[in-house]
Amino acid sequence: MKSYWMQMKGQDSTLELRDVPQPRPGPSQVLVRVHAASLNRGEFVAGHGLHGAEGSWKAIGGECAGEVAGLGEGVQGLALGDRVMGRCSGAFAEFALLDAAEAMAVPPALSWEEAASVPLTWLVAFDMLVLQGRLQAGEWVLVNGVSSGVGVASLQLAKALGARVIGTSGSQAKLGLLKAQGLDLGLCTRAADFAPAVMEATQGHGADLVINAVGGSVFAENLRCTAFQARLATVGYVDGVLHADLDLELLHARRLTLFGVSNKLRSKAQKAAAVPRFVAEVLPWLAEGRIRPQIDEVLDFGALPEAKARMEAGLHAGKIVLRWPAAA
Repeated sequence: MKSYWMQMKGQDSTLELRDVPQPRPGPSQVLVRVHAASLNRGEFVAGHGLHGAEGSWKAIGGECAGEVAGLGEGVQGLALGDRVMGRCSGAFAEFALLDAAEAMAVPPALSWEEAASVPLTWLVAFDMLVLQGRLQAGEWVLVNGVSSGVGVASLQLAKALGARVIGTSGSQAKLGLLKAQGLDLGLCTRAADFAPAVMEATQGHGADLVINAVGGSVFAENLRCTAFQARLATVGYVDGVLHADLDLELLHARRLTLFGVSNKLRSKAQKAAAVPRFVAEVLPWLAEGRIRPQIDEVLDFGALPEAKARMEAGLHAGKIVLRWPAAA
């Protein structure tokens, strides 16, 4: 079968399309014939450390949607031909293995491309906003880099939960596009200069939850935007800035909670623990059409290099998805 592999050397990456044996599902695994898989910026950022040893090759792709093509020992509740989506390793391939605990039924209302945009990005957003962020209706959320895949998912989920959302982006056109998703205020900036506008929009209250998908360059400014007992999530650092000043007086006085969102060091069981609650609380909204994943562009499987270049250039608003010719 065809499978994309990537090598990281410093900040540079090399893609290679290989012919490799089709995998076989082991105990508690599901073999999926992939119909669509989406890109995630973190997989292409060297600093996220998702690529193994320096210079090694790794099969890439972190989430997909497709049909069940094989069942490992002990798998229950799934049958051949079922439509599923989930987080996995090596999703940019004709076949991929999912842990059964990660496999979620694709709602009939979702296309393959939309389904492939859900598992990783939306589970990250659910972690940030609900599990750790404890977001309540009526609260204010600030999302740095709101036009990214995780940024748009955070916007959509926050609105579904009844929150008000402020987003930053370097593109006024992208902010305009996200108005249709419920963005209450878009701030067109890539600089650390947005705190005054956030405080004005919230009438001095500040943001109750801050989603930092940019990195250290905006960390200190984010702290200045916070409300009393606010929560600040760090989910990425596409700016490459890994260190930032921490105002301890502000942290102390406002009783802030700072937390990171990463699956890098979590066990399979820890990662899968949130799936049942996500299926119960969020999947119905996707099934009903209350939420529809925001897709920027759909490209054929062979166009991963072009898709990666589009993502790294920051041209996208939402998810970039690869589809396989057999998808229908």
